[in-house]
Amino acid sequence: MNKIKKSLQWLTIGLITITFTIISRNVAIAQPISHYSDLAYPPLGEVELPKYDRLSLDNGMVIYLMEDHRLPLITGNAVLKTGDKFEPTDKIGLATLTGDLLRTGGTTNRSRNEIDTILEQKAASIETSIGTNSGNVTFNTLSYDLEEVFNLFADILRNPAFEETFLDFEKNNLRGSISRRNDNPGNVVRREFRKLIYGDDSPYARTIEYSTLENITREDIINFYQQHIRPENIILGIVGDFEPDKIKNIIAQTLGDWEVDTPAPAQNIPMPTQVASSGLYLIDQPQLTQSNILLGHLGGELDDPNYPTLTVINGLLNGFGGRLHNQVRSRQGLAYSVYGVWGANYNYPGLFLAGGQTNTDTSGQFIQAINQEIEKLRTERISQEDLDYAKNSILNSFVFQFQSPNQILSRIMTYEYYGYPQDFIFDYQKAVTNTTAQQVFESAQNYLQPDKFVTLVVGNGDEVKDTLAVLNQDIQTLDITIPLPNS
Repeated sequence: MNKIKKSLQWLTIGLITITFTIISRNVAIAQPISHYSDLAYPPLGEVELPKYDRLSLDNGMVIYLMEDHRLPLITGNAVLKTGDKFEPTDKIGLATLTGDLLRTGGTTNRSRNEIDTILEQKAASIETSIGTNSGNVTFNTLSYDLEEVFNLFADILRNPAFEETFLDFEKNNLRGSISRRNDNPGNVVRREFRKLIYGDDSPYARTIEYSTLENITREDIINFYQQHIRPENIILGIVGDFEPDKIKNIIAQTLGDWEVDTPAPAQNIPMPTQVASSGLYLIDQPQLTQSNILLGHLGGELDDPNYPTLTVINGLLNGFGGRLHNQVRSRQGLAYSVYGVWGANYNYPGLFLAGGQTNTDTSGQFIQAINQEIEKLRTERISQEDLDYAKNSILNSFVFQFQSPNQILSRIMTYEYYGYPQDFIFDYQKAVTNTTAQQVFESAQNYLQPDKFVTLVVGNGDEVKDTLAVLNQDIQTLDITIPLPNS
């Protein structure tokens, strides 16, 4: 018995000794870090794209297939080469109505109620829409319901009925949107700023009005559909738990014989230029106690060789460590929110925007402070520390561009839609990595042009005008009254 007790005692002493040894070793290894900048991280791994298939049907439709068997789900997205930028100027809203009614207006084979019932029973969904630059018809389904849901998806895409009753319903929804469009000052400043830059009548800035809505008939919607929604103008991507041979057969049976004999429409839109060359504009909203402000000018396109450098400038301006946040918000206390972004689009110039929200009585100071930070970028070379911060903020977030197969395939389809190379994002990553302080300085001088800045303030006109006097600019007032519907 004594031998057992002694053995247990020695075992306990041995365990205690080993424990203290491990703790002492860990303490020796885990030296305290005095500053966050001393933290060291291993480099991020290389991003690997999932495998996918690309094929074309005889009618010109392009198909992308990407398998993902982690869950019994399948999603699909048909990207339609169309957009509200192709609407006649007297029928603005036509594309939006067409996109909505593809789903809500039934098909020649099934009513809307039948479609709703089937999808509810299958816990599936099919959604349709048309925006400025493209349209989308999407579906989500459990994998074992693929055939039935895809047949319904193809029926909606090929055989919409555009029932008159639901046309009236969708028009009423849009009328409600028109009546409420001036309720949110953030929406107002963004909408009206686009009009100042692109022009009121530009396809990239115009708005639906009661009068243009009333001009649209069911026949107009049918004609728009027949002209623009055609197999050669569709890229279909499918991701999920499917067998490749089976899904190819389903696609061939439902969409392979789709032919359109109507002539293809002209889809050429003039490249926009900046309409308002400069100036200070005010939209009077007397009920507001703060101002929503935007300033900037025409931006660029994503395929500009200097776009990666311009996004590094975005990294310098934005975020909790960015110059606008540090100077305008934290040190000067002039902003609830503040940002600056060089914007670019795939096939037409975006906008360079800077702005945010501030108290009414600090509106002029807020605008001055933003201009000063932009001017510093144009006149002072940035430090290596600032350059590293901006580049790392972009590169360290790069992995979030590849969070799901759906996200990855969507980007691949978008590149094809706009004619960009499939490795565009990787070339962009390399260019950001290689960006130098000199390139940032030169791009800031060439692309940020204060003499072209248009400044728009949405706020209390009587109170804000005095604060804007420090800018030494004439104030032009904009009228955003909503035109009344025809009697």
